[in-house]
Amino acid sequence: MNYYNKIKEKVIKIELYDKAKDYAKDRNKVIVYFEIGKLLSKAGKEYGKNIIKRYSEKLKQEVGKKYNERNLRYMRQLYEIIIKIKWNTLCSKLCWSHYREILSLKNENEIKYYLSECESNNLTQRQLHELIKQNTYNRLDEKTKKKIINNEQLKIDDLVPNPIIIKRESIDDKLSEYALRQLILNNIDLFLKQLGTGFSYIGTEYRIKIGNVYNYIDILLFNL
Repeated sequence: MNYYNKIKEKVIKIELYDKAKDYAKDRNKVIVYFEIGKLLSKAGKEYGKNIIKRYSEKLKQEVGKKYNERNLRYMRQLYEIIIKIKWNTLCSKLCWSHYREILSLKNENEIKYYLSECESNNLTQRQLHELIKQNTYNRLDEKTKKKIINNEQLKIDDLVPNPIIIKRESIDDKLSEYALRQLILNNIDLFLKQLGTGFSYIGTEYRIKIGNVYNYIDILLFNL
């Protein structure tokens, strides 16, 4: 098979499609890049590892500079990761920028978690970047990770990372309960994002009657 001609044909198609102002064009790009990655993977097995370098040199001359060796490697990596984790919703809600964020990850279950979070919560590329930057997956407990591995349904409390990261100016090790509450309230949007999806803030010092006694909840949240 002439892998190069097949790849060039797909590259030209994506270049033409990219000119159109269509909301789905980035989704289409993911599919084409996946197909190119598949061809590159097969060509590499047949002709050796240097095939990407040879193809990129020709594509840069004949199509455009963005088809350099690094970007072709990203495409091959996309294909190999998706096949490895058996992800079957490649063409749904995620764009190329989403997949680029997860290419540096090595753990298959971690990749599944972040892709699933993106699809379930319609995350932008920037929101995904923040999740990865905050090491969210590795702050999940082992019980939750096992559920992800076994494709079990997750509950809300499964997905709350531990610990929750709260930014503060002071570097003191000890923090009073009152000071902690104030830090949370001063950054309530960030705190809710740390907890996960669907949380809303109801109030602080929220009065609730249990029997004949009134109790006060420091911070009351509700999950939609």
